Amino acid sequence: MKQPARAANGKPAAKAKRKSREEINIEARDRKRDKKHRGHASGSRANPETKGSKNGGSGTTAKDPRIGSKKPIALGAEGQTAPAKVKKAPTKPAVEKVRLTPEEELAKLENDPRLDNLLDRLEGGETLSAEDQGWLDAALDRIDELMEQLGIAMDDEEDEQAEEDMYRLLKGN
Repeated sequence: MKQPARAANGKPAAKAKRKSREEINIEARDRKRDKKHRGHASGSRANPETKGSKNGGSGTTAKDPRIGSKKPIALGAEGQTAPAKVKKAPTKPAVEKVRLTPEEELAKLENDPRLDNLLDRLEGGETLSAEDQGWLDAALDRIDELMEQLGIAMDDEEDEQAEEDMYRLLKGN
């Protein structure tokens, strides 16, 4: 018969105690429980937890866990990148233009302060810019159209006199 091997320090080796079936089962359950809780929680890829939220560190922006550059890449023409998304202000629903009756439109044009101002400047002998002159001509033409629609006619003598005065004022003579 052989003698049991001695340990390095000279003491006899301890006999290995056999485990009972209950102890083996308990160890197996512990190993299984530890194995079950390995890895990431479900949904952690879609909703990553940041270190700041676990520790209660608010105020710092969390780094985006997705790898890679966030720089836009030109897909079309060379050197042009797609513009960043611009939030547009909510558009107001289109307001329908209120249709004025010819009487109301004529009254509005006759009481227009810009028209009065331009006519006063013409009477004063000033020359108008091309934009102002064009607007004035359009306004006077519209007034004539509205007066014809409404059947308002100036006296012929006064009408001719008024036209001559208007042309004289417009030409600056």
